[in-house]
Amino acid sequence: MDLSWTPEERSFRETVRAFAQEKLPGDIRDKVLRHQRLERDDYIRWHRILDDQGWGAPTWPKEFGGTGWNPIQRLIFEVECFKAGAPRLLPFGLSMIGPVLMKYGSPEQQQRLLPRIIRVDDWWCQGYSEPGSGSDLASLKTRAELDGDHYVVNGQKTWTTLAQYADWMFCLVRTDPDAKAQRGISMLLIDMRTPGVSVRPIRTLDGGHDVNEVWLENVRVPVANRVGEAGQGWTYAKYLLGHERTGIAGLGHCHRELGILKDLAARTQRRGRTILDDSRMRDRISRIEVDIMALEMLLLRVAAARGDAPGPEASVLKIRGSEIQQDLAMLQMEIAGPDAWPYDPDWMHADAAFHGPGPDMTAAAGAGYADMRKTTIYGGTTEVQKGIIARMMLGL
Repeated sequence: MDLSWTPEERSFRETVRAFAQEKLPGDIRDKVLRHQRLERDDYIRWHRILDDQGWGAPTWPKEFGGTGWNPIQRLIFEVECFKAGAPRLLPFGLSMIGPVLMKYGSPEQQQRLLPRIIRVDDWWCQGYSEPGSGSDLASLKTRAELDGDHYVVNGQKTWTTLAQYADWMFCLVRTDPDAKAQRGISMLLIDMRTPGVSVRPIRTLDGGHDVNEVWLENVRVPVANRVGEAGQGWTYAKYLLGHERTGIAGLGHCHRELGILKDLAARTQRRGRTILDDSRMRDRISRIEVDIMALEMLLLRVAAARGDAPGPEASVLKIRGSEIQQDLAMLQMEIAGPDAWPYDPDWMHADAAFHGPGPDMTAAAGAGYADMRKTTIYGGTTEVQKGIIARMMLGL
């Protein structure tokens, strides 16, 4: 699949492709392409390799240490890195709190925090969801009471991705319990090493530990760590979610998984023929490839029209990207067939032994399918996204 690139864009693509092939560490590439778990150091190493090249913040403007790339260059970079087997860039700093700080943060916050995001000197996590406040985020209960020049925070956050690695959390808290739900929310930046912060793992069915509960018990947070004005956190949260949902579209991930799907279909045999010889399977793979092409064009249109301020169109991207990722995982599991069911959690570790021809994706196919079910839930469920589209795009 290819678009009609200009000569300059083709040259840029070849530059990125050559860089990824040369500089991406082989052990990281192998883990990614085998669907095995990455460790904290794997992410940080790749971020710092990119930063040494001047590519540490590919979506940021130059004045904040970014590349200043246009939407086409960002797309090319994402797709080529993913296809090479690079891990995703950590979104919590680069794609979520980073843009919020650039737009709403104080000069001191920008100078202190933004450079540290690029090299992952600070690892960020997202304190949004609570046990009773997921899709209905405005009902959150975590409270922050003003005490001199500090807030005292009490509450619980859940499904906090990779909080076990995090140095900082951007957190939505209720600072005015008497105000209308959305108006009483503020955004605080919380140092995870502060007394009263505790992280408890949530183990998932595949044996993994990607998500957590975070408990906040009398945590003192300086007022200087509030983003923007008190009571305006909902505005900042919506701005952040637009960036998050655009990223969840996962275009680079879709391109990579399509390649893995084709390779798996070409290698897997049934009754002396490869799966790819089945015309029905070729048709299903072709349909997904067309869907990815349409997602790519939509992403480019949104980026060109909106620039760095995603609007409700991000909800369309989020829905379609989530569905395509699930379709890819479904087909990979179908091709793996019965081999996908006897899942061994040890496979997800880098020292797991292969079995079968080539990079055996069948060992992780079942876990990948189960894991991808979450894409239509996190970042706002598909139902929530459809509500946004109905209200803000269709005027219903």
